[in-house]
Amino acid sequence: MLFSSRKFDTLVQGLGQRIGVRFPPVIANDPERAVSQNRIEEILDEIFAETLQPEREDQIGFVSKARLRNAFRRKLREIGYDERFVDFATDKLIEQLVREAG
Repeated sequence: MLFSSRKFDTLVQGLGQRIGVRFPPVIANDPERAVSQNRIEEILDEIFAETLQPEREDQIGFVSKARLRNAFRRKLREIGYDERFVDFATDKLIEQLVREAG
């Protein structure tokens, strides 16, 4: 089942907002404020688990995953994250979706 546009937009917006609060770009993009990779993974895993919980009843198909991936990347860039973090967070999101589907 494909997400409705409103549900999809709400999901992407919610993910971006939660990440922005828990791990702001000011911290993520500052090499002097080193946060361990493990801590970043914990934060992202918690956010994805909380935010994607209601979506578990819906099957997220290949096209929806690709659309979600692209929109999520745009949202993180829009918030102000550097490409390194955008790539990492997007990979973690896709891992979470694949894990839940499996």
